[in-house]
Amino acid sequence: MSSQPPPKALLFDIGGVCVVSPFQAILDYEIENNIPIGWVNFAIQKGPHNGAWQLVERGECDLNDDWFRAFKAQLSVPEHWAEFWTKQSVKKSAGKGPPVSQATVDKIPPVPDIDATKMFWRMMRISRTPDPWMYPALKKLRESGKFVLGALSNTVAFPIGIEDDRGILFTKGLIHPPAPSPYANDSTEIADCFDIYISSAHVGMRKPDPKAYELAVRELDKISRDRGKGGVTAEDVLFLDDIGINLKWAKKSGLRTIKVDLGKTKDAVRALEMQVGIKLLDEKARL
Repeated sequence: MSSQPPPKALLFDIGGVCVVSPFQAILDYEIENNIPIGWVNFAIQKGPHNGAWQLVERGECDLNDDWFRAFKAQLSVPEHWAEFWTKQSVKKSAGKGPPVSQATVDKIPPVPDIDATKMFWRMMRISRTPDPWMYPALKKLRESGKFVLGALSNTVAFPIGIEDDRGILFTKGLIHPPAPSPYANDSTEIADCFDIYISSAHVGMRKPDPKAYELAVRELDKISRDRGKGGVTAEDVLFLDDIGINLKWAKKSGLRTIKVDLGKTKDAVRALEMQVGIKLLDEKARL
């Protein structure tokens, strides 16, 4: 058990927490195409504020051919690539890998040519799969009735009838395992797991904007009061996310946090158990 009192509300990111991380698709793409690991995420986070990825996650543009061209351009900025390459080279020179000469640091290769459309749809497809550890834990938490459950996710709004890179109609619903799995007949809408689901593309703000956390706390507080369980402040909320900058600003906003590392959701569920005082891990119940 944690030395802190249990949280009153739990706030979850979706991708990489409740469903398989789209970052896994990015990592796979980088490995397959001999792209330095971490470049795509670096390029996305560099933005800028009006970068293609940032715009689509705030719902400020449509997901169409123009957007995919803009996304590819965001992953191809020479200045960002030079910064990334230099930082990675310096890290290796500092003892985190084989020594690298200054000549290697200075000799920057061409920016990787990324098929942004292919990679994006691989990200979207992989994130339709419920996480084998966190999803069952989420179900147990909901059944307990002890907490207000919320989701705060940076999302994309998919136009009706949009096709993926293979020309197949894309649907964003969860893909559950078939019977006799106890989850076979679960809702395909991940939002149904929560009392409140906040989608960045629909509210016009995305993490790590402090206003996104403020909105989440207000909504959780309202639900708790409506249930007669008293108010919820930021300090009463435990937030789980897989991105460091999102957790950093959540902490600055007063929330408690758990980091969910890529491929280590089982460890995150253990940490969650300690905070909520409920047994959540069950080998037999995992997906």
